[in-house]
Amino acid sequence: MNQVDYLRISLIDRCNFRCQYCMPEGAELEYALKQQLLTDAELLTLIQEVFIPVGFTQFRLTGGEPLLRPGVVNLVKAIASLPETQDLSMTTNGFLLAPIAKNLYDVGLRRINISLDSLDPDIFDQIIGNHGRSRWEQVWNGIQAAYKVGFNPLKLNVVVIPGVNDHEVLDLAALTIEKQWHVRFIEFMPIGNWQLFGDRGWVSSADLRQRIRQQWGLAESQIRGNGPADVFQIPGAKGTLGFISQMSECFCDRCNRMRLSADGWLRPCLLNETGQLDLKTALRSGVSIHYLQEQVRDLLAIKPEINFKGRDSGTSGTYSRTMSQIGG
Repeated sequence: MNQVDYLRISLIDRCNFRCQYCMPEGAELEYALKQQLLTDAELLTLIQEVFIPVGFTQFRLTGGEPLLRPGVVNLVKAIASLPETQDLSMTTNGFLLAPIAKNLYDVGLRRINISLDSLDPDIFDQIIGNHGRSRWEQVWNGIQAAYKVGFNPLKLNVVVIPGVNDHEVLDLAALTIEKQWHVRFIEFMPIGNWQLFGDRGWVSSADLRQRIRQQWGLAESQIRGNGPADVFQIPGAKGTLGFISQMSECFCDRCNRMRLSADGWLRPCLLNETGQLDLKTALRSGVSIHYLQEQVRDLLAIKPEINFKGRDSGTSGTYSRTMSQIGG
């Protein structure tokens, strides 16, 4: 396995969208109360005194929706200013991004991923569970603002849902031709929501690549990312296309990350709940920083076994948390 040096940090488990693939429709989710969330001070203590000393140098801020976290700009600044931080990025739905894109960039955020599952406002609203005024335009404005400010790479995440938005794959791929945007197609992953699409399942990355190849041709890109995406490029395009194939193609051997939930649980594998650590409770109970470091080191040592355990399909077993609660 790669060296595990990348931590995805959920800042909050709440979201202003209710995307079908992330929050089960009709389910009442139990959100963490404010006092159950890691405070800024606790999070910075864990980053500086636990995660950095054991080898983490790359951090991605997620949610729920991270821009709902009060004081998020100041928190970004604090993490970006740490001398050991080699890379700081964020994943957002973009709805609140336009007014603060420049502020985030100015305090040190350089990479951003924005979810954009459809170019059709009606389909977009269907996917995000919105039944009021369309939110597509505000998200699109957030993408444009981030591009104008200078975020590079600017990545657009697309969860491909069969029978819902899979017919838009070529239109979404075309966004990479004239702009240095990087579109990432993600296979739908049924975490805490396995019954959502029934026997429709998911669309494989191989199928998506073939559709694009037939339209324009497709070549492996010289640009490689930090994550699990297989990166390709339409000949002559300014941007790239990435395919994250957690359902059809196992990439456990390339995994370099762990996940920290907003309420302080460290999760070594997105698809496996084995070995999670409750760092918040330990920290608040006065457990020594040295002991916490040793616990994380022990978890790093067994991560390869956790990753590959029962990983043939990625769908076996049930999950106690949905994607929004994990911060995946």
